[in-house]
Amino acid sequence: MSTQVKVVEVTERSQMQQAWMIRRLVFIDEQGVPAEIELDADDAIAFHALALDGTVPVGCGRLVVRDGLAKIGRMAVLRERRGQGIGRSILTFLMDRARQQGFARAVLHAQLSAEGFYLKNGFLPEGEIFEEAGIPHRRMSCQL
Repeated sequence: MSTQVKVVEVTERSQMQQAWMIRRLVFIDEQGVPAEIELDADDAIAFHALALDGTVPVGCGRLVVRDGLAKIGRMAVLRERRGQGIGRSILTFLMDRARQQGFARAVLHAQLSAEGFYLKNGFLPEGEIFEEAGIPHRRMSCQL
């Protein structure tokens, strides 16, 4: 990973717009997820992370507290920047935040294509494969 890449908390509207741009490119344009599913009401209550290479946004993710669980989601890295450790940095940042908030465990819905990534980062599969936005997923969790 470039030493320039750092993950920050989204605190400004312009940063949120950068995260939305990445999510549109990855989930809507690349994967065909409907915009009304991708950009949801949880954005207003989530803790958002943005990965920046200098000033250029390259990845994002969010943490939502739901039903007493810390749920990580909307993890996205620009296609040309994948495989550089950016996703791991975002995931670690969000897991650290959940730990700081007192959670002992984090959950997520992993796209099956990303299951190996989450396994390498300490997440374990739970239950059967299911479909979300037309894409196969599996629920996974990790002790923090």
